[in-house]
Amino acid sequence: MKRIAVIQVRGGINMKKKVKDTLNLLRLYKKNSCSIISDNPSYIGMLDLIKDFITWGELNKETCALLLKERGRLPGNTKLSEEYIKKSTNLSIDQFADEFINNKKELKDVPGLKSFFRLKPPVHGFEKKGIKNQFSMGGALGYRKEKINELIKRMV
Repeated sequence: MKRIAVIQVRGGINMKKKVKDTLNLLRLYKKNSCSIISDNPSYIGMLDLIKDFITWGELNKETCALLLKERGRLPGNTKLSEEYIKKSTNLSIDQFADEFINNKKELKDVPGLKSFFRLKPPVHGFEKKGIKNQFSMGGALGYRKEKINELIKRMV
């Protein structure tokens, strides 16, 4: 099973309740927030329901480690540190990211780590065709495959 990064691209104004509830289940509370999920059929069905508000793709180890280092947060909005993760899991952030991508560890194995990441708007903006078009047609929404990693690096 792969890990999938999901980013909410569009805001929640005039959003149907079913879509808003699904975004909340995926811990996507605001625009430009990111959540990491497993690649299983129930999550894929959720992604299909909210595809007009999100973009998603397969996360790699380097981007996962970058997300944890730069955007990982603990209670009180304190930044996740190398020492904290070493103390709680006996692994460095890079080792933890490797085990997380390979489904040996979960984010909840780090006590207090928030299960979503708040990102900045992407440097140089989204794609040229705009936020409301699918990625396959040059827009920002939908399935990106491996290119989600490039977008996350621009948003960290």
